[in-house]
Parts: sequence; C-alpha cells; structure tokens
Amino acid sequence: MAGETIADTTPMDVRRFFQPDLLRGRVALVTGGGTGIGLVAARALGQVGARVVVASRNLERLRRAASVLCAEGVDCQAREVNVRDADMVERVVGEVAAEAGSLDVLVNNAGGQFVAPAERITQNGWRSVIDLNLNGTFYCSSAAARRMMERGTGGKILNIVASFADRSSAGMAHSGAARAGVVHLTRTLAREWAPYAISVNALGPQLLTEAARDAYGEEGIAYVAAATPQQRWAREEEVGSWIVALCSPFADYVTGAVLPLDGGNAAGEGLGFRG
Repeated sequence: MAGETIADTTPMDVRRFFQPDLLRGRVALVTGGGTGIGLVAARALGQVGARVVVASRNLERLRRAASVLCAEGVDCQAREVNVRDADMVERVVGEVAAEAGSLDVLVNNAGGQFVAPAERITQNGWRSVIDLNLNGTFYCSSAAARRMMERGTGGKILNIVASFADRSSAGMAHSGAARAGVVHLTRTLAREWAPYAISVNALGPQLLTEAARDAYGEEGIAYVAAATPQQRWAREEEVGSWIVALCSPFADYVTGAVLPLDGGNAAGEGLGFRG
C-alpha cells in the first residue's frame, strides 16, 4: 500500500517458510527481547523450536513478554541484564550457557536512539547511545563467542542495526556512528571467529515499533514510508523470517554479511531528520 505507515497487525508465523523443528535443541539469547524487534526475534526463533532467553534491563516487561510467548508454545524465559555493564553481561551469558547446556544463537538487539541535530546532542546523550548500541554489542558478542568456542560446536551471532548504518542520516549522528561501528565490528568478528564456525552477521530492518514511534513521531513515520521505494515499513513476518534464516544452518556459509531490510532505502541517499 502506497504511503503505508501503520504497524502490521497480521499474526506472525515463520513456520509458513521454515520447518517447525529447524532450531530444535538450540539455545538462543535475545537482548532487548521484551519488545519490538527483539520480541519479533524471540517469537520467530521459538516458532522453529529454539529455546529462547529474552534479556534486558526491564525485568517486568521481559516477564510479560515471556509469559505471552510461553502461552504461544515458545520455550522462553527472562533474564535481567544491562548490556552496558560488561561484568553483568559476562555473568548472565555464563549462567545462561551453563544452565541450558549450550549457547548457540545470540541476537544483539538491545539499543536505543533519539532524533536530534548533532549540535544539540549532549555528552551524556552521545555516550548513552554509543554505550548501548556499540559497547553493549561487543560485550555480549565477546561473552557469547567464548562459550561457543569452549563448546566447540560453533554458533550464530546476529547484530540488529539501523537500516541507515552505512550512510548518512541527518538527525542521527550518534546512532549512525554507533551502528556503523557495529557494522565494522560485525565484519571483523566474522573474520576472526570463522575458524571456530561462528557466523557473525548484521540485519538492518526498517520495522515500525513503539520505539520507532517514540523516536520519529507521526510525521517522521509518514516521512520514512513515503521516502522508501516500496512505500511502506517492513512487516513482522518479513523481519522474523530473515532472523531465522541468518540464525539457522541455512546460513552456515554466510558470515560478515550486512543485510538491509528496508524496502530499497539502502539503494538511495539516506533519510534525513531534524529533531
């Protein structure tokens, strides 16, 4: 639909595309898993058999999400973690791997941003976005990869990045810098960890979430849809399906890839916001 700006309300079920036992026996940790893209990732991975652990700072929200997923038949539990705290990340990742017996998939989704002209971004605002999006991704990836290496069975790490990570986006200097850092980190870790059969990829989905609504506002939401070649935001099932694909044996030979899931925006000049 041209100019579509509303969130897709169609129930997501990636089993239309994948076998329901594709990830049976695998353990997946999803940061920022209580809402938005993280919840989509948790639901999609769980629908194809993965045992899912959702993690973030908001334990109450996580428990609500885990309860909903369990009611849908997903094997899910919640763990509190602040990805900006390297020591806490190390402890929680270690506990998840020890309790579950393995850690096979990590989805680095925890993140946050706000729209602001570069000259108005405070030191605290800059530091907060870099810590959450870039540092948190490194802390979680490092902790997870060491467990995967110790077990010797490889694994999948998927970094969720902004669809504008590889090009300029006015009003997003802090987030763009952090996400571009994650893209470089993705490619570097992919090279370093390939001998251990650990695949590291990134996905840039343009999905309309509550966080996107808060960051962009209704005017920004409409602008993004209108500026997108396909004239709409992504649907949950489209995002969930690519998350499953990149976290499954289907993608064993794919590593260091950065996939824009943005309706063609990556082929253009980028978006522009002024907060």
